[in-house]
Amino acid sequence: MADFPKLLVATEFPPNMPGGGGAIVRQMLQGWPVEKLFWWSCRPDNGRHFGQKTAGHAVALIPTKFYPHRRVRRQKCWLLENFWGPWAARHFQKTLAAFRPDVVWVISHCWSIPPLARVLPGAGIPFHVSIHDYADVQRVIDGFGEPRSRRFSALGDQLYARASTRDGITRQMTDDLAARTGAAGIVIRAGLEPADFRHLDAVVPPADNGWIRIAYAGTIIVEPEFALFVTALGKIRHQLPKPLSLEFFGDHSYRSHPWFDASWMTEHGNLPQPQLSEALKQCTWGFSPMALADDDPRYNRFSIPAKFTSYLAAGLPVITLGHPECTVVKTATVYDVGHSSTTTSINALAEQLLVALTEPDPRRKYRENLRRCAREEFDASRMRRALHTCFGKQPEP
Repeated sequence: MADFPKLLVATEFPPNMPGGGGAIVRQMLQGWPVEKLFWWSCRPDNGRHFGQKTAGHAVALIPTKFYPHRRVRRQKCWLLENFWGPWAARHFQKTLAAFRPDVVWVISHCWSIPPLARVLPGAGIPFHVSIHDYADVQRVIDGFGEPRSRRFSALGDQLYARASTRDGITRQMTDDLAARTGAAGIVIRAGLEPADFRHLDAVVPPADNGWIRIAYAGTIIVEPEFALFVTALGKIRHQLPKPLSLEFFGDHSYRSHPWFDASWMTEHGNLPQPQLSEALKQCTWGFSPMALADDDPRYNRFSIPAKFTSYLAAGLPVITLGHPECTVVKTATVYDVGHSSTTTSINALAEQLLVALTEPDPRRKYRENLRRCAREEFDASRMRRALHTCFGKQPEP
């Protein structure tokens, strides 16, 4: 116990937040003593769905009605930046005084960036910065406005450069950050645990000989590409040797969307990680799209969806769709872990999917490539040891 320093996680989201960012943080905190784990966030922890406990949680609350989701975004952003931000910085200073951490882990995310950038460089406390997505990806620009997103991105770069240690979610991201800030970082992202590797090492029979089940885990970020994929599937599903099912696992419902067809699509809701893992193992393929156009390169070329790791852990070959330079297509192509496509043509995609989905045993076909990709790129134990060393944890004898 003495070799674990007192750690404060500081970010926008709470300990049990759904989504890829929360999942990565919780996975990397496995084994950290609860009594030495504290949290500061801008959102409250309204549930304990994922079981992440802390010894203390301070919330610099952004009231729900003021968060710039849809209406009057410009005015809400101005109020948050000019009034909430300075107050949140003072709140964070008080949190540091109250919790007295040995080290702070910053997950650089949205509205948490300005108060943390204002306080931490002069606080006299070592801090580690993780970047999962850049603060000026297109969806953030759409929500906060381009000038503000660029300011947040610059502040994030400053935090990254002045941190004691740092990481990014892909090697492309850490290389880009090193070129721009002069600071080196390691790669930390969602990974496979020892039990996942044991599952991959086993001889895995087909999940269900009666169905072709394609899993989609998480939120749909690129809906045009998703709609393209669904349309292509719709054109060929009656030609397949088995009935087709598209299965959704996540916080959002898509039943009201024009492309949703309840006759061959199923929503399972947001499952805790153990249940999600077991549910994915019953599927045949995973689907991981990114944008086909390169008009959001700050996301496309530097981030990678956490769902890709979830599919690897379940032993699922992956269908990837996106621009040739996007991270998920590059990774899937290098390791040949399933079917990868960059086409924007519905008919061409339909023809490709007909060939891929006719494969009688895709899990067995791609098993060795899935194992190699997972070992080389997504070993959670290796990444966790590296991150804990950054926090100052003493290595085990």
